[in-house]
Amino acid sequence: MKTSTMTVKGQVTVPKELRDAFGWKVGDEVAFLREKDGVKIVRAERQRRGRKLTTDRLMAMTRGEER
Repeated sequence: MKTSTMTVKGQVTVPKELRDAFGWKVGDEVAFLREKDGVKIVRAERQRRGRKLTTDRLMAMTRGEER
C-alpha cells in the first residue's frame, strides 16, 4: 500500500509508481469518486468535441444513471 500525507491545503501527492502505472502526467485532470469505503481517483475523461465531463455527469455515469 502506498501512502501520502495531506498538506494544510488539502493536497496529496500521488506516488510516482502509481502515476507511472496509469500514465498520469503534469497537467492531467483527475476526478474524485465517492465510494462506500473511501474515494476512487480516476483520470477525468473528456466528452466529444473536447469538452470535459462534469463531476455530476461522471458520477451519474459510474452509477449507471446515464442522462
